[in-house]
Amino acid sequence: MLETHQLSFHFAAGTPLLADISLRLAPGEWLGISGDSGSGKSTLGKLLSGQLTPSQGSVQVDGSPLPTRGLRPVQWLPQSPELAVNPRWRVGKILREAWTPPDTLMAAFGIEDEWLKRFPSALSGGELQRVCVLRALAPGVRYVVADEISTMLDPITQLSLWQALKAHAEHHQLGVIVISHDTALLNRLCHQQWHLAGGSLRISSTALKAP
Repeated sequence: MLETHQLSFHFAAGTPLLADISLRLAPGEWLGISGDSGSGKSTLGKLLSGQLTPSQGSVQVDGSPLPTRGLRPVQWLPQSPELAVNPRWRVGKILREAWTPPDTLMAAFGIEDEWLKRFPSALSGGELQRVCVLRALAPGVRYVVADEISTMLDPITQLSLWQALKAHAEHHQLGVIVISHDTALLNRLCHQQWHLAGGSLRISSTALKAP
């Protein structure tokens, strides 16, 4: 179970951006989070994955705090994949930094062997995003925070990416948080949706179509 308890965050000497957020996500569940630009959606994603330290409250997986070293059980996937990779590393090394995916999973995400010899700048945004999503699915990962990961992709790439992630998550009972402005996408993917506004999460719908 991924849980937050009265999670709050503010920048130095600033007004809290997020205040007293509590949520629970079970393995295999999909939760959608929407909200206006600047509402703190990406900040929440970073807190859930340990990229940021909360000002108050905690994030726990199965009752234990997130580890500070090694592979974290919660992985955050940003909208811009080039920000999540070392531009001086070839794609093969970027993947192997986390794990060596099986050929069947490489094929499911449409990743070609030739890409592994290239640098990130030689891939398109959609190609690099597929690599970053696959890298985040290493053994030991229990939850994934997908932060607008398909916003900049063409419709065909969007569909194939979500289909591959959905199939893998179902097979391995991964919990997935989908952060998006696209309510139609959230309706298709998520069990429940929450809206972030004024620093607080409010439930907007539940019992939606299961992923």
